[in-house]
Amino acid sequence: MTVDLANYHVPVNADIHALDVSFVPEDDRIVSRLGAKGVGEIGRLGVAAAISNAIWHATGRRIRSLPMTPEKVMAPVLA
Repeated sequence: MTVDLANYHVPVNADIHALDVSFVPEDDRIVSRLGAKGVGEIGRLGVAAAISNAIWHATGRRIRSLPMTPEKVMAPVLA
C-alpha cells in the first residue's frame, strides 16, 4: 500500500512475459470471414474494473467512468 499514486505500481508492457499463440483446427465462418476465433480479448475484460478497484482501495475514491484520469481521482467530492 502506498500513500500516493506516484509510488503506486502500474503494470506496463515490460511486465508481461512471452505470449504463446495456439491455433485450434476448427473452421467457423459464422464468427469471422477468416474462420478463426480469438479469445485474447476475454482476458482483458476485467482490466478497467480491476484498476478502478485498485484506485478505490488506494484512495477511497470510486471512479465509475473511463478514462480514469488523475484529475478524476483528485477532483473534489461534490455533495
